[in-house]
Amino acid sequence: MWSPAWLSRRLWRSARKVLPVYLDLESRARILDLGSSKKPPLTSRTTFLTTKSRGLMMDMVYIPIFILVFFSSLCQSNDQLTQAKPLFLKDKLVSEGGDFALGFFSPTNSSRKLYIGIWYNSIPERTVVWVANRDNPINSPSSAKLAITNNSELMLSDSQGRSIWKTNNTRGGAGAFAVILNSGNFVLRLPNGRDIWQSFDHPTDTTLPTMRLILSYKAQSAATRFFAWKGPDDPSTGDISCSMDPPFNLQMFIWNRTLPYIRFSIVNGVSVTGGTYQSNGSSIVMYQEMINTRDELYYKYTVSPGSPYTRLSLDYTGKFRLLSWSSAASSWAVIFERPTADCDLYASCGPFGYCDLTEAIPTCHCPDGFEVVDQLNFSRGCRRKEAIKCGKESYFTTMPNMKVPDKFLHIRNRSFDQCASECTRNCSCVAYAYANLSNAGTTGDTSRCLVWTGDLIDMEKASFAENLYIRLGESPDQKKSNLLKILLPVIACLMLFALVALVWICKSRGKLQKKKVQKRTMLEYMSSTDEAGDKNIEFPFISFENIVTATDNFSAHNMLGQGGFGKVYKGMLEGTKEVAVKRLSKGSGQGTEEFRNEVVLISKLQHKNLVKLLGCCILEDEKLLVYEYLPNKSLDYFLFDSARKAMLQWPTRFKIIQEVARGIMYLHQDSRLTIIHRDLKASNILLDKEMSPKISDFGMARIFCGNQHHANTNRIVGTYGYMSPEYAMEGIFSVKSDTYSFGVLLLEIVSGLKISSPHLVMDFPNLIVYAWNLWKDGKTEDLVDPSVKENCSFDEVSRCIHIGLLCAQDNPNCRPLMSTVVLMLESKTTPLPTPLHPVYFASRDAEPGRSSYNRVLSLNDMSVTVLEGR
Repeated sequence: MWSPAWLSRRLWRSARKVLPVYLDLESRARILDLGSSKKPPLTSRTTFLTTKSRGLMMDMVYIPIFILVFFSSLCQSNDQLTQAKPLFLKDKLVSEGGDFALGFFSPTNSSRKLYIGIWYNSIPERTVVWVANRDNPINSPSSAKLAITNNSELMLSDSQGRSIWKTNNTRGGAGAFAVILNSGNFVLRLPNGRDIWQSFDHPTDTTLPTMRLILSYKAQSAATRFFAWKGPDDPSTGDISCSMDPPFNLQMFIWNRTLPYIRFSIVNGVSVTGGTYQSNGSSIVMYQEMINTRDELYYKYTVSPGSPYTRLSLDYTGKFRLLSWSSAASSWAVIFERPTADCDLYASCGPFGYCDLTEAIPTCHCPDGFEVVDQLNFSRGCRRKEAIKCGKESYFTTMPNMKVPDKFLHIRNRSFDQCASECTRNCSCVAYAYANLSNAGTTGDTSRCLVWTGDLIDMEKASFAENLYIRLGESPDQKKSNLLKILLPVIACLMLFALVALVWICKSRGKLQKKKVQKRTMLEYMSSTDEAGDKNIEFPFISFENIVTATDNFSAHNMLGQGGFGKVYKGMLEGTKEVAVKRLSKGSGQGTEEFRNEVVLISKLQHKNLVKLLGCCILEDEKLLVYEYLPNKSLDYFLFDSARKAMLQWPTRFKIIQEVARGIMYLHQDSRLTIIHRDLKASNILLDKEMSPKISDFGMARIFCGNQHHANTNRIVGTYGYMSPEYAMEGIFSVKSDTYSFGVLLLEIVSGLKISSPHLVMDFPNLIVYAWNLWKDGKTEDLVDPSVKENCSFDEVSRCIHIGLLCAQDNPNCRPLMSTVVLMLESKTTPLPTPLHPVYFASRDAEPGRSSYNRVLSLNDMSVTVLEGR
């Protein structure tokens, strides 16, 4: 609806356009009527205003003016507060553009506590950006009001007239009024236009575009300090705050009470930066300014016109976020946040350690010349490999793109060479950093020299344009001098080594012949068991000696993990290629049959979502498989760990679901052989550096030939919970057995819960029954992993849960083929049938007195079960 104030302004604009035209025509008419007795020529385009036409014109002007005056006398703008018109409980002020509102609110509908605040007026989700009386709520709101006093102060009072909150502004004047601006700023203004108080100078937990954050004033600690809410429904001052570091005014902190929680990079004088951010299809151009004048240092940011609502918010959990409003999702989308990783927290990598934020998974590292103190606990930091020797020429290594450490000493008015000299001649100085500033600003200095004399704390490597110079024990020249002292005796020994080389050449010929014998033996061993009958297949062979060299003789330092099958080692094949070597133990549940099966199958399969077998080796009792190295381990490493599952946000999880489905479809349909995997689970889904999944462990897989659709076995292998009912109970397996396992895996990825998670609701025996009941009751959002719930698409998640229930149905005939599953995942328009009620079945080997069941462990020593003979 049009407000009277808005209509009044529109009428004034119309009157201002029409009135000059009327006056011009009226004056011309008078000149023609009074100054000339002759009629103008017929060709003249002069317009004569008759008495009637002038009257009509007067009506056109005076009617809107009359309406304007009428409405102006009845109302005042609803964005203003005057002495004559205070703000009561059910009133609110709305900015001229309608973006922001100021009024009384309660954090929850059931709360009796009342606050004065500012929130976004034109979005459905009430988002409060400023609270006046955050630590002094109104408990008896019946007659509460916000008014302007005779001293030109804003005062909030309760029903007894007691002052709850007031501005306490020192600059006063008669006739002051308050207005809520379209920027979200609430100002107290004099009639001459001078602002004597504004809410932007007293923020709570939110920074809005164009708001100035005073970082320091006249080189003194006068910084703006933000305090987060105490809780999601409690706007009172919380423990988390954000401000500059009081002693130096060079760096900003997020504090947990009085302890540093996160430290931001050092301030480098005047800077204006800009960038374009994408948020749910909308582009936001954001400009950030750090202004350092003679008197003050302040920060502000602006966004381009037409951008969605944008705000910087300090959350009660310690998160500092840049958010934008998504009209499509009707929620706030996170554009940027800190901390981004565990090692992003203050001093989390310990003394001399730094967090590398450029990695896919940020981790702690030591600088060159340092080594980690405790491999199991990086928070103890790093130590020098060589001690600093005072009196010798110092050597400093350069670390680029660093956030420099905390606890520095600021030396003023120094050039770069002078700064370096300050640290070089001081034996206790361990590092220095230097920056040129754009102007002197509040510090009166155009340079910034920082030195450190103690441990280097809270370092990070990212996109910071800062070099850090760290002192090491010896310079390269000193090392070369020491090397020459050793080189001469070494040269004297070369003749002896030449003789040794001749002996080695003779032995190498013998080793080459030995490799040929190893390869021929393995090919004969493998070809005799090729299930597909292809005797000419080329098996990838790697010699045992090369594998020993690659793994440093199976060093414990290179071991990645172990299970019932044996151990897995990381190796460097031929000195350049990273590989993972699976060494099967003699007592492994993955025996000779599984080893042959895996080599035969993987050598025939080529797909981007299947793990790649690089080679294999058989030597006496040794059975070795060499795979491509995948740095991010397996899916269960992230999915079921509370500290790491947040790294798998919903887009990554949905990509994993889609690509695993394509990999299984390839095994069932697109490869030249129909392969039944029979052991699909989270631990058998490996992740590469791009977090793309690869299906592994084909030791239990089986090949279907011709028109074969299913098979029966009395040797049941797999993992309970992932095995389909017909396979676990009757030994019947088919492509639909893998479909069932995929359905269980899909529900685990969505929920972050294992199939047999003990913390499910007591009334549900497993994840499938729990998910089906939530789906039946329309509460599928309750199944979503809380770590991804904020930023996921519930339509997409709900569809995935529906597909998972279809795949995990008890009757194999009701389960879809994997080609249909891929289509369901990639097309949102494909209709989905209704899944049947799951029937829970328990593992029968838990029954007493069933001695005919034999439990054997396979690749995951916690899960694989083999049942023989009923």
